[in-house]
Amino acid sequence: MKITVETIVKAPISKVWSAYITPDDIKQWNTASEDWHTTKSTVDLRVGGAFSSRMEAKDGSFGFDFAGTYTKIVPNELIEYSFGDRAGVVEFITGADGVTVRVTFDGESENPVEQQRQGWQAILNNFAKHVEARQ
Repeated sequence: MKITVETIVKAPISKVWSAYITPDDIKQWNTASEDWHTTKSTVDLRVGGAFSSRMEAKDGSFGFDFAGTYTKIVPNELIEYSFGDRAGVVEFITGADGVTVRVTFDGESENPVEQQRQGWQAILNNFAKHVEARQ
């Protein structure tokens, strides 16, 4: 089951791409709600390279690592990755209104599809706000 979320970021592709792949930026935008944060992020942006983001509840009650391996990279256009037995694709599509960032990922079976979609969309919305605020 594939789930897709997307947003338009009103910024040049170079800034959008950089914010998506830079650990210090990831720690600022990678959250679905105000009561969570990303405390650590690593990126080895190459095919076969690993990534990891440590996501934690701010009250310390729960945390997990979102980690995987890059499987395809086309700078300023595409990132494909695997995480566990699932896969994700991030497309960067430059247009007149900015850059559409579209994320498609394999859903999991523990949580309802709509909950997964809302969480990933919230993160992507935070990403757009982060990039646009840095213009």
